[in-house]
Amino acid sequence: MKSDSHVDKEIAQTFVASKVTRTRSLSEWRLLFSLAICATIFYLQFLTDGGPESLSKFSNATKNLAKILYDNGASAYIAEPGANAQYFGNISEATWHLSERPLLLIISPILEEASIVAKVTVITPAFEETRARLLPVPGIDVSFVSWAEDEDPYIVALSTLELEPGKPIYVDGMMRYFIVDGLQKAAPGVRVMSAPLEVTQLRARKSQAELDLLRCANEVTVLCIRAVQAQMYIGIRESQVRVMIDEALAAAGLAERWALVLFGENAALPHGSGSDRALGKADFVLIDAGGTLLEYHSDVTRTFMLHDSSIPPEHTRIWYDVHAAQTLAHAAAREGANTSAVDKVARDWLDGRGYKGYFTHRLGHGIGLEDHEGPYLRGGTDDIIQKGNAFSNEPGIYIEGKVGIRLEDCFYIDKGGNSVFLTKGIGGQAFSPLHP
Repeated sequence: MKSDSHVDKEIAQTFVASKVTRTRSLSEWRLLFSLAICATIFYLQFLTDGGPESLSKFSNATKNLAKILYDNGASAYIAEPGANAQYFGNISEATWHLSERPLLLIISPILEEASIVAKVTVITPAFEETRARLLPVPGIDVSFVSWAEDEDPYIVALSTLELEPGKPIYVDGMMRYFIVDGLQKAAPGVRVMSAPLEVTQLRARKSQAELDLLRCANEVTVLCIRAVQAQMYIGIRESQVRVMIDEALAAAGLAERWALVLFGENAALPHGSGSDRALGKADFVLIDAGGTLLEYHSDVTRTFMLHDSSIPPEHTRIWYDVHAAQTLAHAAAREGANTSAVDKVARDWLDGRGYKGYFTHRLGHGIGLEDHEGPYLRGGTDDIIQKGNAFSNEPGIYIEGKVGIRLEDCFYIDKGGNSVFLTKGIGGQAFSPLHP
């Protein structure tokens, strides 16, 4: 790897300083953790009260969708329970389990007194209609149309629309193929196609309420990692730390929790090796964890050491180089920038530091109602970053058999077009190998 005496000297000085700087006590971390839990509860109460704020969110989403459908000459947009049905109709996979019997959300544009309004229809199996009507689908005139077991659900669904040749039907791009195929066979003269960019961008650009949920979820996740670090010791096993992280995330109120815990060279495989290694003094700890708050995701990675660790200097140098790559990419991520250009900034820095070929994945992904959603920060794309977009920023270096280091914080593009870490309220990026 290339040497840069000036940079290496700065890294060494910073590392030595971090070794002697007093860290927060366990009681202080517990206080911060308690504050995070209080913040979570506040957001849960504020954003789930069913008041005008929450209803307005769905009203605006369906209104914007209806206008796009009308302007594009499309008959309707159809989704099944999942992230998109959650965004437009408050129907998630958690509220309605997917099966071979389709339940469909249909939104179609209606022209009423020179205004475009959204007609919302739910297609449900007949024997499940009562349960379907209990779904918290927002709107005043939501229609529920049932199909019997001896009927074709797709013919029933399309009978609710005014189909015309040349007017396509948009479907959720993640919809299961057999449903798309069924819709197409039921309307042979109409094109059934994945929703275009104008539709997918509606969910990609987050509202302030959505950003508040993402911020809360991600800040809590960082505090959980810090609280767990304070309780770790040399000799602890990966499986023990996974349990600790899960308990912390659960205490903070997050659902759909997950955690990847990797010690030493195990972290050289970005998603792990399936072992249960004990932590050695020369090992870095990599924790990649997250969960959901009202269906909105957190995704945070920290690579860190303990007070009793003795990390090889070359591994510490890699940590700071990865940190620098994350910082440079964050500065490059602005409204109007190309997503591939942001990935290139981080990759070029790491290549220049001698790690060409060791940064093996894309820089980041969109985040929101899905942990991984578009747009993506990767090479080969021409997506343009817009206000309200939220991404992960997670450069990493993976040298198999030796070490793996990844640092991940999610960020969003604010009204001024600048990137802001969702973890800014608790310090943003990791400060040093000892201070995640």
